[in-house]
Amino acid sequence: MTPIRVNTDILLPEGYSEFVIDSDRDLELSFTAKSDCDAFIRIARVGKLRIRTFAPEGVKVNYLFWNETSEELDVDESHEVLKDADVTVAYGEVNGASTKRNTFMALREEGARGLVSSASLVNNDKHYVINVVNYAKHTYGDIKNYAVVLKNGNLMIDAVGRIVKGAARSESHQTSRALSFEEGQKAEILPELLIDEDDVQASHAMSIGRMDEDQLYYLMSRGLSVQQCTSLISTGYLMPITKTLNNEELQNKLKEEMERKIGELC
Repeated sequence: MTPIRVNTDILLPEGYSEFVIDSDRDLELSFTAKSDCDAFIRIARVGKLRIRTFAPEGVKVNYLFWNETSEELDVDESHEVLKDADVTVAYGEVNGASTKRNTFMALREEGARGLVSSASLVNNDKHYVINVVNYAKHTYGDIKNYAVVLKNGNLMIDAVGRIVKGAARSESHQTSRALSFEEGQKAEILPELLIDEDDVQASHAMSIGRMDEDQLYYLMSRGLSVQQCTSLISTGYLMPITKTLNNEELQNKLKEEMERKIGELC
């Protein structure tokens, strides 16, 4: 795993690579993919963080940012996707600290595809502003957010999909879901579609709600405690984010980390 402690411009190698951000200073980082690749970026410690990524024509790149900081994370990101490139940017948020994230993805040229996704265990403040903008014809943008909101958790998601004038035959979709187990949590999701072109497809789906009491009762009737039920359901709800990268060893490791952290927080 390559450590990152100072401002750095990174040219991603083909295939799989790992990085860890570990610094007590504010950082500015850029990642450029010249060929198909997967990048796992563990965020251990950092001040304010600014990230820029660039995907040139035809490449497919997947990023998984894994937040394990114990202090508030304040991050600003922009992702540029050019002709026929395909970019996934995913966030695993299972730490106990607050997060402020501002994400902007630009589908700049024809055929560009982009997905921004997150899985969050929320027992503190998590505030995400996500913009995915279709600037060219035949582009595809998607936003997917899944969260489990625990006691004292405060979740805010402002998800914006935009198709500008001239970006005909493009698509913009989004799904955001937040699950809680008791009253007292705060969750607000604002799905927005800003469409300036007629010949397009766009959709959004959003849900905020408590765990079904009948399902919870069923699990408890099988001998599980409330804490065990909460941990089991939360793990299943958030686990798909670990499959962003096609690396079975990493998936198993993150699964274990997620189960352990969820067990601690639930």
